Amino acid sequence: MSEYKDYGYKKDNYSHIYQYLLKPLMEIVSDRKDRKILDIGCGNGWLTNYLIENGFDAYGTDASVSGIEIAKRKNPNRFFVQDLTKDDLPDELINIRYDTIISTEVIEHLYSPRKYLDFCKQILERSSGGELIISTPYHGYLKNIALSLTGKMDKHFTVLRDGGHIKFWSEKTLSTVLQEKGFKIIQFKGCGRVPFLWKSMIISSRL
Repeated sequence: MSEYKDYGYKKDNYSHIYQYLLKPLMEIVSDRKDRKILDIGCGNGWLTNYLIENGFDAYGTDASVSGIEIAKRKNPNRFFVQDLTKDDLPDELINIRYDTIISTEVIEHLYSPRKYLDFCKQILERSSGGELIISTPYHGYLKNIALSLTGKMDKHFTVLRDGGHIKFWSEKTLSTVLQEKGFKIIQFKGCGRVPFLWKSMIISSRL
């Protein structure tokens, strides 16, 4: 995963994480305060810190040095920089057994999503299985048609911006790649806007 560059963070609020994801995400994890949660791609740590403040045993990793520095301001022993040349967690986190992995708005940025899922699977297998919760921008058929008809397709796909999204997932395609890797789909939630024009989606799966 060494092809991914550092993302520069300047703030610790949810400007880099989407607030409309919070309620549906918390509905999924609300009964898991006795579980260890790993937030992969935690960015500036806003979500992980929110989980900790609400009684969850959570840790976060990210390739962004600036993001982790910001995250550590609130909980210095819970955040670690993920070395993307290494196919495992930072040394401080390897021996912890995680029940749940959360990854919000990450997989759409990845050249090799299957390799990323292998990484998550490896972590959960050390705990004899567990839950993987992924959010990503939603791209269903009706939404794509609506973007085309309203002339917003070019802006939406951000092709003129450096970086940005590489993959554009639907419920079907994300479910398919998860199932390929041995995950069982547990739950789907659309997030933001009206049904089938959602901004993002959350898929909960279990190994």
